Amino acid sequence: MTGIQALERVAPTTAMQPGQVERIEFEYERHGTLSLISNFDVVTGQVICPSLGPPRTEADFAAHIARTVDTDPEGVWLFVVDQLNTHQSESLVRLVAQRCSITDALGEKGTTGVLKSMATRAAFLSDAAHRIQFVYVPQHTSWLNQVEIWFSILVRRVLKRGNFRSVDELRARILAFIDYFNQTAKPFKWTYTGRPLVA
Repeated sequence: MTGIQALERVAPTTAMQPGQVERIEFEYERHGTLSLISNFDVVTGQVICPSLGPPRTEADFAAHIARTVDTDPEGVWLFVVDQLNTHQSESLVRLVAQRCSITDALGEKGTTGVLKSMATRAAFLSDAAHRIQFVYVPQHTSWLNQVEIWFSILVRRVLKRGNFRSVDELRARILAFIDYFNQTAKPFKWTYTGRPLVA
């Protein structure tokens, strides 16, 4: 989740009163942005190993995955991700190869082998024979990725009406919400039956 803005309202919010809705000031001052890289455990319903920092790069995502895998270094990991370029990067291929003890030559980025293109890297990363595997949801199907559902909860409960005087305050509020959410977390219940949507 990129571009989470630390917005401070220029006037205080007027609280809800009988017959009147809450009034939030529309003018704001910007204090910077954060990116959130997060994992949603579909079995427990908890958010694990969140990474909050400046806009994310290939190295940031690979470091996040490494931190996550370090919580169970010998475990089997299945990550559901979209097709963003950082999710199919050279750094990620090298990380998976190293953690899965794959000694085959990976080739050279843009030229040969597994590293030749995003398609070859994605094929390597999604190989079911690896104990660390990535599943790529098709384009325009973010609703298939349950972390996106959790992101919408974060937006509605913390960010939408939030008032943050600094990036540090925004970071603290997001982390506090994650701790709060995890205390009573339950897996999401999938309700779509597969029937085509009708207008």
